[in-house]
Amino acid sequence: MRIALDAMGSDRGPDIMVEGALAALDRTEHDILLVGDRHILEPMLARRNVRNRRIRVVHATQVVGMHERAKESLKKTDSSIAVAMQLVKAGEADCVVSAGHTGATVAAAIMTWRALPGIRRPAIAWTIPAREVPSVLLDVGATVNCKPIHLYQFAVMGAAFAEHVMKTERPCVGLLNIGEEATKGNEVTLETAQMLRRSRLNFGGNAEGRDLVGGQFNVMVCDGFVGNIILKFAEALAEWIMVAIKGEVSKNVLATLGALAMKPVLRNFKRRIDYAEYGGAPLLGLNGVCIICHGKSNAKAITNAIRVAGESARLEVNKHILEKLHEGK
Repeated sequence: MRIALDAMGSDRGPDIMVEGALAALDRTEHDILLVGDRHILEPMLARRNVRNRRIRVVHATQVVGMHERAKESLKKTDSSIAVAMQLVKAGEADCVVSAGHTGATVAAAIMTWRALPGIRRPAIAWTIPAREVPSVLLDVGATVNCKPIHLYQFAVMGAAFAEHVMKTERPCVGLLNIGEEATKGNEVTLETAQMLRRSRLNFGGNAEGRDLVGGQFNVMVCDGFVGNIILKFAEALAEWIMVAIKGEVSKNVLATLGALAMKPVLRNFKRRIDYAEYGGAPLLGLNGVCIICHGKSNAKAITNAIRVAGESARLEVNKHILEKLHEGK
């Protein structure tokens, strides 16, 4: 697979993106196109004595800043994210990975690739480290104002992703709501629930906030406004938990000794809740494969995002989304 990596959008700068790309060369068989200012990227490769033919720089003269409006960013037609999207459209790359401005990434993907036939709105699917096996929540930021048809299609896309990428047989779909009773919710969720009951999806009913980590549902659906708040809170909570544990351990000698004995357990726990292990979140519903990473992603997260991007393209997620969408008609 050929991965177009937006090398300029990260909060941490292009150096982290280059580090992640080089690690991915060792751990995958993908070719990587570093998209960005060649006057910055080529010296970075030269300093590391990189002579691998599977990585090369594609020049882009502009960068979208984190504080720019998504709509305005579309005017930067030679930005690193715009050029990356064009590479896929032109058939020169198979997928895009970006840790840049999420709104600009979504906007560029929509304008360049367009939606899959029949899909009304795209969705970002976030992998949640639930109790037994990971689950997926969507949307977490691509579509804020949703109609019932949008939420229904998010469920279809999430089910296809869970089944074919996460290898979950007949994934159970939940509609995120304020209560598990069928009568709970607003007009949008009530109508969405009716659509899901009539569908061929394995609809398990309403999901409450506690179900996000409960493991009962494999796919949970909400609008991008709610989903993004949940995502940001979960990231902050996971970071606080690790800091709090370290703080408590450092308070006395016995706790420190206990932590040493528990080190393998704590390491595994950290791995389960670390976003870097999952790389990024796929943007579903468009004529292309795009993995959106956290702006503060480290090199490990970028490496894993490149792996996930190649895997999503290889497994033809978009084809399976269309198949599942047509099953419900």
